[in-house]
Amino acid sequence: MKYNKLILCAAISTSLYACSGNQKPVDLTESKTASSAVSANQFGNVAEKALSSSARLPGQLKPFNEVNLFPKVNGFVKQLYVDRGSIVKKGQLLITLEAPEMESQYQAANSRYLQAQETALASKEKYQRLKEAAAEPGSVSPLELDNASAKMKADEAIANSERSNVASVRTMQGYLNIYAPFDGMIVQRNVSPGALVAPGKATDQPMLVLQDIRKMRLEVYIPEDYVDKVDLTQPVTFIFNAMPGNEYTAKISRSANALGSMRSEAIEIDVDNAKQSLKPGMYAEVKIPMLSGAKSLLVPNSAIVRSTEQEYVIAARDGKAELVSVKEGLATHDSTEVFGSLKANDRVLLHASDEIKNGDKL
Repeated sequence: MKYNKLILCAAISTSLYACSGNQKPVDLTESKTASSAVSANQFGNVAEKALSSSARLPGQLKPFNEVNLFPKVNGFVKQLYVDRGSIVKKGQLLITLEAPEMESQYQAANSRYLQAQETALASKEKYQRLKEAAAEPGSVSPLELDNASAKMKADEAIANSERSNVASVRTMQGYLNIYAPFDGMIVQRNVSPGALVAPGKATDQPMLVLQDIRKMRLEVYIPEDYVDKVDLTQPVTFIFNAMPGNEYTAKISRSANALGSMRSEAIEIDVDNAKQSLKPGMYAEVKIPMLSGAKSLLVPNSAIVRSTEQEYVIAARDGKAELVSVKEGLATHDSTEVFGSLKANDRVLLHASDEIKNGDKL
């Protein structure tokens, strides 16, 4: 009996402590957070206006002219007259090759030509004598005179052929001397005297690499979305990463007028390099002036949702959300040009997110 009274007192004490605590009743009613968020949505309008801006794109310097020098015939390097860093002029002798068998070929071809020339000369003299003798009626038959004429012409043709063969071998001998095709600088030397060289493919290692760097080509690739927006009349500005303090200005010199494998169009900007302070391979940040055309559709920057699958805006149509896929164009500090199933004055959700699904009430 005493034990039961102790249990009853403990239960009453626990109940009084719970009632005197700071705990509040739990609100089990439905949360109104979602509805409040929907009612708090802000909307903006799709604007239609002309947009002019510029795009910053990477560029790379390339020499104005560059050539890989390969031999045209088999031979050994006899002498090198230049090395890496040598400044050369057009027509300057760079390398001399030697091919002993080519000299033998020339001697043999020249001997055949001299023999054919003597034969042709003898045939011509014989024909002249027969022609003079034929002035006396009956002394030379017409058939004999015709045969002599035919042999003279044949021997002359053989002599001309051998003369052409000698000229061909002489031309091949000229290939043993390698000359500079234009003014420039030797940037690579891959052979030494005594090396065996042979005509190669573009993928083979050349004997020398010659570059003209007095004027450079700054090559920039314009993405497909911008190719029709480049303003060719306006100058471009660019800064080289290696020389951040110097800004250059020039005009676009030429464009490829075709898209390459990366779905972009190559343009080139001629850069004067008289002081040769710029080097091939240097990277630059190029500011390309662009015009988007007569009219463009613009949406606030915060209205665009970018996911791994697509880029879209959330349009308000009949009080419901509609996800409209878009493609971005030029951008300013507060708006972005878009391409998609939108029209001017369409209402789009500001501060859009991927939490709102297609068909949700707005």
